[in-house]
Amino acid sequence: MYMDDYKRWLEADLEDPALTEELKSIAGQDEQIKDRFAVALKFGTAGLRGVLGAGSNRMNIYVVRQATQGLANWVKTQGGSQLVAISYDSRINSDVFAKNAASVLAANGIHVRIYDALMPVPALSFATRYYGANAGIMITASHNPAKYNGYKAYGPDGCQMTDDAAAVVYAEIQNTDILTGAKWMSFEDGLSQGLIQYVGDDCKEALYDAIKARSVRPGLCKTAGLKLVYSPLNGSGLVPVTRVLHDIGIDDITIVPEQQYPDGNFPTCPYRAEAGPGTGQVLRRRPDAGHRPRRRPGGHRHPLPRWNLRTGFRQRSGCAAAGLHLPRPD
Repeated sequence: MYMDDYKRWLEADLEDPALTEELKSIAGQDEQIKDRFAVALKFGTAGLRGVLGAGSNRMNIYVVRQATQGLANWVKTQGGSQLVAISYDSRINSDVFAKNAASVLAANGIHVRIYDALMPVPALSFATRYYGANAGIMITASHNPAKYNGYKAYGPDGCQMTDDAAAVVYAEIQNTDILTGAKWMSFEDGLSQGLIQYVGDDCKEALYDAIKARSVRPGLCKTAGLKLVYSPLNGSGLVPVTRVLHDIGIDDITIVPEQQYPDGNFPTCPYRAEAGPGTGQVLRRRPDAGHRPRRRPGGHRHPLPRWNLRTGFRQRSGCAAAGLHLPRPD
């Protein structure tokens, strides 16, 4: 069965020539073919996630289109705005996958609001609620290595899709042929017909205002004299984070140059794209940020000043913010 699927893909006129080249390169390699075609990526409450490449068990434009057709079929049963919000991160092909998802939705008569540049997951959740969307799509693979990408689906509340909704979407995906089953129009046609629109500045400003409104002590940062080293980790946080920091009064910011700009290869984070040992090593080399004295358990000051590093990584749990005290570099 998987060999038949492989031959079908190999003989198809695929839009992405890199996929065809990959398929040709594994000719005669049964294990490689089986790994790509024996199973398909399964859609669940966390959406899809897999290694980039050719086949039903890889992330590519055809898997994205199939998943989006399944989502579109569900959206069309929901009434409401008939709109889906989309965002994407810096991972390889994230922008391509986002535009392909938008194209499938538009071909189904569903309106799309897509960010005009990469923005992080919270921005997608906010846009989903701001526009009263039926669903949201975030192209990301969270903390996985660079060879992965993913497709996360969100409900109208901006939260991860429920089990019941995900089950319906998965059933619709299974009934959609991966190569020919998805409706599709070009992204440009979707824009010209008004089915695809970019997220407006009004939504972005509302997001920033909502973040600043959560401040516990408004105005404190303007007089605190804080110095900050920040790393976007080659991801999507640079623009929104520095904007909010500036608005609350933190202007003395050093951006870690190795991790400043979007780069889906994550060259300084070989194990995790979010944070991990490589992240700490890069940050602790920066002499530019202020530090706070660290006290021993007994209450007296530790003789060496310490960095206070806040990340989205915890070695065991993998998600909650952790404070890591790193010795100040000499």
